[in-house]
Amino acid sequence: PAPAEEGAELAVVIGATVPTGFELTAAEEVQEKLGSASRISRDRGKIYFEVPARSLPQVHRLRSVDNLFVVVQEFKDYQFKENKEDALKDLEDLVKKLPWTDPLKVWKLNNSLKKKKTKRKKHNVQSTASKEKLNDDGEEEGTDQKDASKEEDCAQHNAGVEPTSSQDTEKTQGVASRNGEEEEENEQSDAKDELQAGSGSGTKAGDGKTSEGEAKVLKFRVTCNRAGDKHSFTSNEAARDFGGAVQEHFQWKADMTNFDVEVLLNIHNNEVVVGIALTEESLHRRNITHFGPTTLRSTLAYGMLRLCDPQPTDIIVDPMCGTGAIPIEGATEWPSCYHIAGDNNPQAVKRAANNICSLLKKNENKESSTSPGIPLDIIQWDICNLPLRTGSVDIIVTDMPFGKRIGSKKKNWDLYPACLMEMGRICTPGTGRAALLTQDKKCFAKALSRMGHIWRKGQTVWVNVGGLHAAVYLLKRTWERAEEKRSFW
Repeated sequence: PAPAEEGAELAVVIGATVPTGFELTAAEEVQEKLGSASRISRDRGKIYFEVPARSLPQVHRLRSVDNLFVVVQEFKDYQFKENKEDALKDLEDLVKKLPWTDPLKVWKLNNSLKKKKTKRKKHNVQSTASKEKLNDDGEEEGTDQKDASKEEDCAQHNAGVEPTSSQDTEKTQGVASRNGEEEEENEQSDAKDELQAGSGSGTKAGDGKTSEGEAKVLKFRVTCNRAGDKHSFTSNEAARDFGGAVQEHFQWKADMTNFDVEVLLNIHNNEVVVGIALTEESLHRRNITHFGPTTLRSTLAYGMLRLCDPQPTDIIVDPMCGTGAIPIEGATEWPSCYHIAGDNNPQAVKRAANNICSLLKKNENKESSTSPGIPLDIIQWDICNLPLRTGSVDIIVTDMPFGKRIGSKKKNWDLYPACLMEMGRICTPGTGRAALLTQDKKCFAKALSRMGHIWRKGQTVWVNVGGLHAAVYLLKRTWERAEEKRSFW
């Protein structure tokens, strides 16, 4: 077997970052698709599960996870020394004691999978990556996330052995401890595709451009995410010192941007997890090429849809679809349902339509020449006057305007009750359900109390959307008939 295949029989522990609040949903998906039980981390937004290394391709196809990493070792109750120098020295000494061999085999296997995929795509990847940059005229999820990645980069910037600058490291800490937000996505070069792997074993896993005799020196960086107020050091300092020890141990070269291996150091109070990243870019960007100012992450869209338990032939509507993240995710994962998306903003409808076209093209490019299309239509409409028959819809899943980037809090006081009323009209009494995401919780609660006769609140999932504390409300449609609208078409 090729050197990369040697890890295929290993059992590995995979860590996955998931949208905060949707840990249980992700665990259910892992159980259903991989047959593995998951452990939900006390540090929100992460789950851990064990699979054979040969299941890696299926792991990458999970819909509810943002980033994946292989766990090198986990410490449930790590005792940090009170003195900063001692605590950091302990982290340095840890590097030599960790069981790196198997996780590096898994990383190598993961790489060879990526390589096959890249060959298949024949460099389509680069064009889509550049398109993504061009089309991202808004930000994804809100600026907070982009700023977070900038700040977090400061932390990573010292992961080698360069002395730390006197920048404001506390900022990084703040970001690092943000509730379960995943590490930012870094667009890295294709260097990962031609690698020698392993702990200095000298075997090559790619067609590295070096001569037979010498193995290519790997480049790496350390990313530290730290949460908790009992530590005497910052995430910057931990990344720097741990990184220095990794460099010494493997004789790798520190490189913050063009790295082959990303070592993760996650510290949450007394829990410490060391891992190696398996995803270069968060999986949540999978469906969207045209981003709007508030594009929802596909992983969050999946979680919301899954809460509603879609059944074959259900009609699923997103009345405020923006760039189409929810209906596109729905149509991809539940193709036996029929999905309708709409928005009042012509620009949003255009972006969503472009995203659907990109997805259809992507499906055509896959090996099968006959692409069946996707069960999804997009319309421009007015949320308060939907051109849909009363009681004709099974499920409504939508991201309501937060009143920050789109609309305003003041407008929401009129908009929310009107929306809930109209959604109640089109939803099937008794069996209809809705999953609605909003950050304007006060306004939503008031609107819901006025609409109590047609909507009953089920569970509430608290989520973190680009640093904003938001909630997904699962609503059940009562048997009460909604008042008919006068016919207007």
